[in-house]
Amino acid sequence: MSLIPSLLIVGYIFYSLRRGIMGSVRGGKSKTTAKMMKGKIDVKFRDVAGCEEAKLEIMEFVNFLKNPKQYQNLGAKIPRGAMLTGPPGTGKTLLAKATAGEANVPFITVNGSEFLEMFVGVGPARVRDMFTLARKNAPCILFIDEIDAVGRKRGQGSFGGHSEQENTLNQLLVEMDGFNSDTNVVVLAGTNRADILDPALMRPGRFDRQIFIGPPDIKGRASIFKVHLRPLKLPESLNKDDLSRKLAALTPGFTGADIANVCNEAALIAARHLNEYVVEKHFENAIERVIGGLEKKTQVLQPDEKRTVAYHEAGHAVVGWFLEHADPLLKVSIIPRGKGLGYAQYLPKEQYLYTKEQLFDRMCMMLGGRVAEQIFFGRITTGAQDDLKKVTQTAYAQIVTFGMSKKLGQVSFDLGRQGDMIADRPYSEATAELIDQEARDLIDSAYERTVELITQCKEQVEKVKGFLIITSVILCASAVQVRIGLMFRK
Repeated sequence: MSLIPSLLIVGYIFYSLRRGIMGSVRGGKSKTTAKMMKGKIDVKFRDVAGCEEAKLEIMEFVNFLKNPKQYQNLGAKIPRGAMLTGPPGTGKTLLAKATAGEANVPFITVNGSEFLEMFVGVGPARVRDMFTLARKNAPCILFIDEIDAVGRKRGQGSFGGHSEQENTLNQLLVEMDGFNSDTNVVVLAGTNRADILDPALMRPGRFDRQIFIGPPDIKGRASIFKVHLRPLKLPESLNKDDLSRKLAALTPGFTGADIANVCNEAALIAARHLNEYVVEKHFENAIERVIGGLEKKTQVLQPDEKRTVAYHEAGHAVVGWFLEHADPLLKVSIIPRGKGLGYAQYLPKEQYLYTKEQLFDRMCMMLGGRVAEQIFFGRITTGAQDDLKKVTQTAYAQIVTFGMSKKLGQVSFDLGRQGDMIADRPYSEATAELIDQEARDLIDSAYERTVELITQCKEQVEKVKGFLIITSVILCASAVQVRIGLMFRK
């Protein structure tokens, strides 16, 4: 009799779980979480800028969906799917939506994480229902966003290498094999972690093509700015083409999402100050906010802290000015922004290959603030934490990844991404000790060169520091910026 309450509870739980599974898996209606956009999609290729090569490559899918017989009469088979890879914010989802809008076909979208549930069998059932929905609405485009949530390499899951995620992936592989040239369903997927996807998912016949969408260059950024400037209220005297080119030059490394954020922030700043139009200074303030964070006008530094921050930022500015391969410095300020107590804006040269000398000069520039504190105060502070982190990453990248160490030789190992679980290292403990020693020697060498340079340029550091202190007292926060070029031209 004492076991009856426990048995009733267990029975109720079992009945509820079974009812939930059966309702999801064998329900009369489709239980897929995919969303379908049918009708006129207002996003076209003209709304996607900064990825012209990717648009040209994906245009073939549009032509196939519009004129499938043109390919079938020649015996050609359209690729069944394309994997859109690249960093976050580069426009993978927007490009997939524009493809459907350009082809004027239904657009079915789903997120990879929506397949996974606590109930066993729900994930594979949702995959089947999703592909059934796609076949009923063919020709169409099926877009799976963040596919790495369900497409990770098998054998890395739960005990025995068998898990709900792997069952869902297996069903996805089977469904993609079930397509033929007459199905007229194009499967697109987006991810920024293509390195962890299962090889079976990437083989020809499933995702035949990999289309990389990287951060735009200066020409691409200007095109993206033109798109996002359309809805903004600008003065008639302001030339949009000139403004786009100037803003593109001020935003190296920005993605499409970053540029959209800058334009929106500029409009918010203009509205906050009750301006009738969004003008150029609003965009400059928005760029500073995106790079450095919100300006903290209420955070007052103590006089000693202000002098330390001034010397620290002056050290960065002077070292960067006198080194050949350092990034050009545009502005420097000691007004706190975001997490930092100082702010510096650089305009790095856009390039894809770096020499050992260029990386070394960048390390010296990062160490300029710490060295200035040591020389002028005889002590160091915690203000160089972010600089030291970047220096360490650059040093280890040269030794481990780029093969720029004579002692280690022409080898390259994967450092792994931040936040990933540490796997077995592909080198011995002796090699690990050699890597650590080489990285320390490289950082020490950069530190010594920076000490030598700042010692020779003490007068220039004092000038920059003095100007920073004076302007921080006299001028308003938005005007605290130093254009280093004007100071050193004499």
